[in-house]
Amino acid sequence: MKVNTLCFLGLISLSSGFAQNGKEITRLQLLANQEKMNVIFILTDDHRNDFMGFTGKIPWLKTPAMDKMAKDGANFKNTFVTTSLCSPSRASILTGQYSHVHTIIDNVAPEPPNLVYFPQYLKQAGYQTSFFGKWHMGNDDDSPRPGFDHWESFKGQGVYYNPSLNINGKNVLYKDSTYITDLLTEHAIGWLKNRNKEKPFFMYLSHKAVHAPVEPAKRHKGIYANQKYALPPTYFQTQNNDYKDLKWPEWVKQQRYSWHGVDYPYHSHQDIREIVQAYCETLKAVDESIESVLKYLQENGLEQNTMVIYMGDNGFSWGEHGLIDKRHFYEESVKVPLLVYSPKLFKGGKTITKMIQNIDIAPTILALAGLEKPDYMSGFSFLPLVKGEEIMWRDRIFYEYFWEYDFPMTPTIFGVRTDKFKYIRYNGIWDQNELYNIENDPDEVYNLIENPEYQSVTKELAGQLFDWLDKTNGMKMPLKRTVKKPYGDYRHPNQH
Repeated sequence: MKVNTLCFLGLISLSSGFAQNGKEITRLQLLANQEKMNVIFILTDDHRNDFMGFTGKIPWLKTPAMDKMAKDGANFKNTFVTTSLCSPSRASILTGQYSHVHTIIDNVAPEPPNLVYFPQYLKQAGYQTSFFGKWHMGNDDDSPRPGFDHWESFKGQGVYYNPSLNINGKNVLYKDSTYITDLLTEHAIGWLKNRNKEKPFFMYLSHKAVHAPVEPAKRHKGIYANQKYALPPTYFQTQNNDYKDLKWPEWVKQQRYSWHGVDYPYHSHQDIREIVQAYCETLKAVDESIESVLKYLQENGLEQNTMVIYMGDNGFSWGEHGLIDKRHFYEESVKVPLLVYSPKLFKGGKTITKMIQNIDIAPTILALAGLEKPDYMSGFSFLPLVKGEEIMWRDRIFYEYFWEYDFPMTPTIFGVRTDKFKYIRYNGIWDQNELYNIENDPDEVYNLIENPEYQSVTKELAGQLFDWLDKTNGMKMPLKRTVKKPYGDYRHPNQH
């Protein structure tokens, strides 16, 4: 890891802290010459990085608000999550830590009580804070979390139509075909209108969309029904034995006919092209949500002193390697959209290729509040990158995913990626590891793990992977108690 210690030294002041929800929160040291900015963080679920209009990946997909953020702001085209799964990724966003550190490794277990979320530091610094939407850490708990003055959420995955929201501890049911994306946007803008105008603000707008089973808003249903989705070049190899010649792991072949495979998606026989169409239709309301937020800021004189950040919590496969869903370490699963809009800080039209991770969100937002990140956060502020400053930055990213009882099709995965190579190592399964030259083979077709000329590269990357785990206390697996019947295992649905 190459970093500039002058830019990224994370110091915690020795001044006294304050108690919040029974926790003592250390008071962070102030950054020099940093004006407090307002921040709006918009998060979506399962939105892969290239499913936006301006990328050209899907020619018929229209996302004018996302396109505007890229045109007038910055597009971080190499943004990765440390774990491609909803709850672990969201916890990494909120804590600036890897999954094996914060220990939220699945979508079921609630967060442990020792975690501190970065909005708690914002409140300490005088910010007015709010949360709207999907929390998704602990399936049965939508209660207000520390760090937020205003709270609106729902249990687990929630629903697209007629949702029930926990609003500051009180449950409110909405009927008459109320659509969740529209409702959250309306409430978020209502909070902006009625906030304390004397304080800087932080708003976290967390959409359910575009998580499966996707349901578009009624006004968008069918708008892409006649559009064609071009199947990816690695879609067909596991239909026969071509994958063996390419040295793909056997688990990839086996997963093709499963909850997360193209031949039995979500235990149905629906054509994935139809699901992709509905997915893109569901994304349309998210784009309109972004448009509404940007319009409000512009019309109310807040655009210059506010940064808007749009991000996905993990990527998604739509047929690559015969798979759907996330979890694995292939590019479409681990890469996410990251758009940043801030007319005051930088001129628009930037495409930033440095490798960003979700652990960088908390340090970046703290920096916008004029605060040094706490030293336990592994991420760094990317503000110098959007400002065009020449700094040292990471030259590799690390990845981890822990096997889940509900979805046993995907093994435990560890990995490391540079700009040229990706090394994937599996744990607890008798199968092949993987090495790809992603510079020459961006579709990850040819597994080079056994090629003699790449043995030194493989050995070096494996050593770096274990060095990272060792230095970050990741050599122990954070197991969670699971006594239930598996949700996504069609082979053994009745076992405990």
